[in-house]
Amino acid sequence: MGRNDRKRRTPLATKAIAASAALALGGGGLLWAQMNASAHESNSGQNETKAAAASAQVATIACPDVGQQLTNVPQKARQGVAVELANLDKQITEAYARLASTRQAQANDASFVQNAIVGPLKEKRAATIDRIRIDIQRVGGTVNATALKQLAACTTQNATNTTTAGRGGGKGNGGKGGGQNNGGGQNTAAPSASASASAAPPANNGGQAGNGPVAADFVDITKVANNVQAKPQNSGQASTGSFTTKCGVNANKNHNTDNVIVAPGVTNGAHHEHDYVGNQKVNAFSTNDSLLAAPSSCQNQSDLSSYYWPVVRVQDGSQEFDANADGGGKEGNVGKILTAQSAQIKYVGSPASKVVAMPQFLRIITGDAKTLTNGLANANAHWSCTGFENKVQLTEQYPICPQGSNVVRTFAFQSCWDGVNIDSANHRTHVAFADPASGVCGNGFKAIPQLTMRLVYKITPPTIQADGTVKNAYAVDGFPEQLHKPSTDHDDFISVTKNNLAAKIANCINAGKNCQ
Repeated sequence: MGRNDRKRRTPLATKAIAASAALALGGGGLLWAQMNASAHESNSGQNETKAAAASAQVATIACPDVGQQLTNVPQKARQGVAVELANLDKQITEAYARLASTRQAQANDASFVQNAIVGPLKEKRAATIDRIRIDIQRVGGTVNATALKQLAACTTQNATNTTTAGRGGGKGNGGKGGGQNNGGGQNTAAPSASASASAAPPANNGGQAGNGPVAADFVDITKVANNVQAKPQNSGQASTGSFTTKCGVNANKNHNTDNVIVAPGVTNGAHHEHDYVGNQKVNAFSTNDSLLAAPSSCQNQSDLSSYYWPVVRVQDGSQEFDANADGGGKEGNVGKILTAQSAQIKYVGSPASKVVAMPQFLRIITGDAKTLTNGLANANAHWSCTGFENKVQLTEQYPICPQGSNVVRTFAFQSCWDGVNIDSANHRTHVAFADPASGVCGNGFKAIPQLTMRLVYKITPPTIQADGTVKNAYAVDGFPEQLHKPSTDHDDFISVTKNNLAAKIANCINAGKNCQ
């Protein structure tokens, strides 16, 4: 696999302590609830004040990402393993919902989180992880059972450590590296809530659904230092062309909460809503054959590829169609779903070499939906504003754009392929990023056309209120325990073409032409 120069920055996890602000499950999802008044009227008021202060610190649950550790799963075991990995995600979702709906019990009992949430979660995960071991060994695969078993235990993260405000970084402008964002932002998690949310949050997880974003997740882009690094210079063998495919913006609202790459055969495997353009029949049960037979939203009907990404929502108190559904309001993804004003999908070349055609059914995931607990090693989120894209790219904060400027999400996918596999057990090791300085693919990997996407959204700029809440907060959908952090943004792709389109794209790029 190609060299990864990104510095790993893992959020700090804390031991389980009594939990934070009052949340209740119901209606359009996780909504703020008021603390029981009796907690302030007891004879042991001082102790309960201390318990409440301690409870206000626990924000979320942090569990090791088992799927990222499984790099050598035999093909015959992958479906069974994928189902069990989806079970692990479901268990975390359920544990987070319990964390959010039992705040008063946590304030009254400092051991509640450990005994009633984290402990039982470990037991469930241990049983599921053992089934993964059995699935792998049953078909002749090998696994380090001891190391796998150690991934069962989860911890909690407190409010201070769930924010990584004040930093930019990421693979700026499509390459590795990025830069530091010294443009401000708070270092502790201030609450965020829509002006029309049902009640003001009593503590610090923020957001209309009580699971983010928070004030520290936003920054005025005009106050951020330039951080976009120069691209590698083209060599004499560079492939300098491009191929643009026009597939729309999902104006027909083709959504679901599946993820056929990571969780095939599992309904709601993503736990958040996706926009789909290109192939129009993508769900958890799609097969290569069904993808080939499906219609496409692309103008070029030979492009049956699936391009899908988490939706962006503005937290204005709206109750969307999925307000009471899995992956939507029931899992903390709330507010009005925004459709991008424009969605540019372009394939570009390599500064170091010619490219080979993408293989049919190649799957690529760029970014990481679980950066809050995994750290930023695989983060590839890029947030900016029109007029600032060549100067500032943000990974860990959402931009507040000036008047007349729109929010921009960009993705630059891995552009090096191992030449053999269309997927890998952890959906990462069959592709890699080129060296950020030279653009060269390492370890025998081959350069392929680099898929890039640019999504533009018209969003009323959020404002930080005097009480620390955020009016007109917006956020990308995600797993509930990830607290809608900007760095969790990610994008998914399945290459499906006909009429020799994959070769035509590569030939256009290698010839230095701009085609569509």
